[in-house]
Amino acid sequence: MTTAVITGVSHHHEQELVAALDSASAASVVRRCADVAELLSTGASGVADVAIVSADFRGLDRDALRHLSGHGVRVAGLVATGDDAAEARLRQLGITALLRPGTESDELIRVLEALAGGGAEMGLPRPGASADVTTSAGGPASARGGFELTDGDLARWLDGNNDAGGSGLGRFGHDAGPVDADPVPEGPRRGRVTSVWGPIGSPGRTTIAVTLAADLAARGVRTLLVDLDTWGASIAQSLALIDEAPGVAAAARASEQGTLDSASLSRVAPEVTSGLRVLTGIPKPDRWPELRAAAIEDVLEKSRGLVDHVVVDCGFSIEDDEELSYDTAAPRRNATTLAALEVSDNLVAVGAADPIGLQRLVRAVQDVGVVPSPEPIIVINKVRASATGPKPERAITEVLGRFAGLEDPVFVPWAPDVCDAALLAGRSLVESAPTAEITRAVSRVATRVHPEVASGTEALSGRGRASGRFGRGSRRTA
Repeated sequence: MTTAVITGVSHHHEQELVAALDSASAASVVRRCADVAELLSTGASGVADVAIVSADFRGLDRDALRHLSGHGVRVAGLVATGDDAAEARLRQLGITALLRPGTESDELIRVLEALAGGGAEMGLPRPGASADVTTSAGGPASARGGFELTDGDLARWLDGNNDAGGSGLGRFGHDAGPVDADPVPEGPRRGRVTSVWGPIGSPGRTTIAVTLAADLAARGVRTLLVDLDTWGASIAQSLALIDEAPGVAAAARASEQGTLDSASLSRVAPEVTSGLRVLTGIPKPDRWPELRAAAIEDVLEKSRGLVDHVVVDCGFSIEDDEELSYDTAAPRRNATTLAALEVSDNLVAVGAADPIGLQRLVRAVQDVGVVPSPEPIIVINKVRASATGPKPERAITEVLGRFAGLEDPVFVPWAPDVCDAALLAGRSLVESAPTAEITRAVSRVATRVHPEVASGTEALSGRGRASGRFGRGSRRTA
């Protein structure tokens, strides 16, 4: 069987690579691509099994690799021996199968067949694959180039093949993560991700997300608050952060270019209070194409290594039908929300405590149940008797249980004056009203998503004292 190969490499080593492939009867170069657009269109046509790319190929980014993977095209990287910067970038982008110029034809074919055969994805071989493998300690194969795999890759692949799924592959078919220039510290646990989501109609997603993140930080949990609402980001305004360079867009750009690590992520997500970092959202809704799903997945994965808990403020929409309007693969406005829901450990579904809000919540929970996401923790916000009658908690519990099978909701009382005061001051409820009933209610949500924290009934004195805070009128650069 002949392995169909497309190339996206710079001119420095292209001729040598193509000559090596042409000399082997088991491989055929079907296209030598001049740019990423040509590479993606050729990959989408179904004529290729493997793509070989170099770090300096024009336009190469994480989204392009995700596009190739989605069409069943495996990717290997071509990097010259000693070019550490190029190798680091390829690994940051998720490419762990690295070929060296001058690789012998037989060795090259073994690597390509291992990738094309489905036993390896993004550089991880199937058990028993015949391709030579080098580790970080070196070995015979490292002297002649070829298929390269570090100890970290191998350990992660073995762990993946010993889990319940047994595949060792993550979403979209690639491995659980590349080897980074700034690796996530090893340990028994990684940071958790909690997505705060809810239906259209302003049920209070951002208020819950900000308060939840601030509450966790106040209890000593290192927390990152991420604004991923592509329809109306507002966390920066809620916390009085005037920032013309949105942090989440800067982090996504760094991920696309393969330069995102813990250090760069911490620079665009500074602390606003002790233990609480914020990654601000896009200031204008029309900038949503800057946030691609592959980059957001990588940002959230890197965030797990930076903090103990990541709280994501998501947009309301989970529709995924933009591609119906295009002849080719299209960017998806709601891909950030869908990506966040899928990688989350917890999902907090927020609904408003009125007849319209409750109906929307019931339908929204049904919709989110058919996309990859955790079991939702139901939060009923703006609870008041004037909208639902006497004993609102009891009435709402009965309605949700009877018509939607939703049990054990968390009720957050209606407190417009307290919320207005916090918004005017540009501070979280934990800072401005630490003992208010609304703050204590959200504290119960924090206990649900991070059970290790102290009980939410303890005194909250001292939470209003912040350090290293950006005040209104401050500016920072990404």
